[in-house]
Amino acid sequence: MAKKTTVRDLNDAELVEKLGEKKQEMFDLRFQHATGQLDDTSRLNRVRRDVARVNTEIREREIAAAEALEENDG
Repeated sequence: MAKKTTVRDLNDAELVEKLGEKKQEMFDLRFQHATGQLDDTSRLNRVRRDVARVNTEIREREIAAAEALEENDG
């Protein structure tokens, strides 16, 4: 059985790509919801949380990189 990849397992380029995919999916879901075509409205919340997870991981990596840089300079 294949292991499900988590956000933490992705590299930076994959994270940015995943963020773009999830934002596009969120747009599509919101459009479907507005036109009354969306059956599973819980997907909106799941995708919104996925976007937040990816953004959080990107921000954590930015902070870690800034701290490492500051530590090397100091």
